[in-house]
Parts: sequence; structure tokens; C-alpha cells
Amino acid sequence: MAGTKSEDVIKVLKQIKEEEREAVEEITLDLSDSMRCIVRSVFPKAKRVIDRFHVQKLACDAVQKIRIAQRWDAIQQSNEEMEECRQTGKTYEPFRFSNGNTRKELLARSRYLLFKSANKWTFSQKQRAKILFNEYPDIRMAYGLCHSLRMKFARNTIKDAVRLKMARWYDRVEKSQLKSFNVIAATFYEHYDDILNFYNNRSSNASAESFNAKIKLFRANLGG
Repeated sequence: MAGTKSEDVIKVLKQIKEEEREAVEEITLDLSDSMRCIVRSVFPKAKRVIDRFHVQKLACDAVQKIRIAQRWDAIQQSNEEMEECRQTGKTYEPFRFSNGNTRKELLARSRYLLFKSANKWTFSQKQRAKILFNEYPDIRMAYGLCHSLRMKFARNTIKDAVRLKMARWYDRVEKSQLKSFNVIAATFYEHYDDILNFYNNRSSNASAESFNAKIKLFRANLGG
């Protein structure tokens, strides 16, 4: 879709017979406004389903954004401490946590564990997460919100029940006062019905996304 106008896509798709387009019952898509416009124009009778993985990626990105901001602060703090030692003629020895990580290392090496459920952490990741969450309550809170959202997609099957649980999740987001998650909540509000349509048939375009990624990699290798 990159570099392609939605009007051009609509024009091409409308070459398909109208009765065939109207027979399409469900379409999975991302959070793009242009995709929503295309589906609404070309497949008016189809249920729009926001792919759960695009929703989860938003939440994961929000967690990482908070971690990265804290890492930059840690780098700045380290630079200031090194400069102070240089000015006073002292040898700089960074503080290390019980697992041997400096503050900068703790934040850098926590990247991958924040993508996982806690039951999939290795022993060293469990140690690191315990320290990280104790030192940075905002990261702990963001991780909890992200994991909770992931579980709603993984475990729940009844649409009406999910509506209630989503409402409670929104309350948690509001109370957290995490700006990045408030942005996500606003995005969800705009696409709410399409997100909940996932629970109709638990549809996903993950296989198509995977195939598309392989095609891109293949083309890149040819170009190289």
C-alpha cells in the first residue's frame, strides 16, 4: 500500500463484479484509515476486523517507548557522573544492581523480556524484570497493561464479555496516567467495533502478513 493512493486501489478492486464483492462477508485489516476507506467503498457488506496483532503491536510499542525514555535518562545520568569524576580526579565506577547490570544495561537488556509473558522468561530475565519493575514503576504498569490486553485476545471468546473487560481496561489506562497508553485508548475508541469484531470468528491475517514479509525479504535478497 505504500506509495499507492486508496483511490487507485478502489478503482482496481471495483473491476471485480459487484455481486462478487458484495458476497465478501469479512475482511481483516490494520488500523489504517485508507484501508478502512477501501473496504467501506469496495466491500460494503463485509464486516471489518482489525487484526489483533496490529492492536497488540501498538501496546508493545508504548511499553518500549517508556523504556527507551528511561534509558536516555540513564545515559544522561551516567554521562554526568563520569564528568563529575573527571572533574574531581576520581575513577568512575558505575553502580551495579544485584544481577551485575548497570542502570544503562538494565534498561537496554530488558527490551526482549517486555515482549514476553512472564511465564516465558528465562531465569536471568526474571532477575532482570524484578529489578526493572522495582526501579521503574511506570514500566511495570505499562507492561501490565500490555500483557492484560494480550490476554484478552488470547483467552476470551465471548464478544459481550470482552466489552465489559475492555471497559475495565480503559479505566486502568485512565488511572495509570501513562500518556502513550492514553493515545492507544483514543485509537481504540475510534476503531472499537472493528476491534471487537475479532471475537466473531477470531479472524486474523497473520498468515498473509507472514507471506508478505517473506516476499519482501526475497526481493531484498535479489536486490542484494
